[in-house]
Amino acid sequence: MRRLPSLFVSHGSPMMALEPSPARTFLAGLGARLPRPRAILVVSAHHDAAFEGGRATVTASPAPPTIHDFGGFPDELFAMRYPAPGDPALAGRIVDLLGAHGLPVIADPERGLDHGAWVPLSLAYPAADIPVVQLSIASNASPEWHFALGRALAPLRDEGVLIIGSGSITHNLRAYFTTRPPIDAPAPAWVRGFTDWIADRFAAGAVDDVLHAVERAPHGKDNHPTPDHILPLFVAMGAGAEAGGLTAERLHDSTTYAVLAMDVYAFGGEPAAL
Repeated sequence: MRRLPSLFVSHGSPMMALEPSPARTFLAGLGARLPRPRAILVVSAHHDAAFEGGRATVTASPAPPTIHDFGGFPDELFAMRYPAPGDPALAGRIVDLLGAHGLPVIADPERGLDHGAWVPLSLAYPAADIPVVQLSIASNASPEWHFALGRALAPLRDEGVLIIGSGSITHNLRAYFTTRPPIDAPAPAWVRGFTDWIADRFAAGAVDDVLHAVERAPHGKDNHPTPDHILPLFVAMGAGAEAGGLTAERLHDSTTYAVLAMDVYAFGGEPAAL
């Protein structure tokens, strides 16, 4: 079985499920560019252990419900469902892998898939016929903790599991609500400067710089007033790291609503293989 890369996907607004955009078009073709996984593990910015009693959790439902964890959107969006099966056995495997690395996690037999998982998956794998499990971040834990989480999960890549960190390479909702730019508005310099710095640091192999991008990158705090949407990037990085270092490929680069950059990265695959 071919080793799968790990991915970081910027999921942007839930409206990506309905509204045309370059990012939506890219994600709609992404599944066809990858070897078909036997299962998918999504680490979503919207599943945060820091707000759930501090316990990392992995979904273990055989039929995870679709969670509409947002408000103020059209009824059409709330009517959407992503009825992918779950994989309780994979959830158990994740519990064992993380526990062996001193990263305790519990299986939750009831929690479903939030929009950080089902919106991008509904585009990349619209048939919803691949089992999906979801793992929490912990916004009160360090970038290094999330990287270690990914490293512990890396063996799954050899077991046919596609690991996806789902967040946003930039995520300042206050900036959006202040001006409410149209979906195709160009990115301001403070957004572009941050995303280009990330791409440059990846090209240089500067993993530690990326892990501390919020502090070190131009306008880091402006693009991430809270860490939740960048933490899935660090998990994907850890999962994709190889013995020789980290190979990062920027698969997609666009913005929506000016301030939400929609970059997609692959880690641990062969460059230009996707």
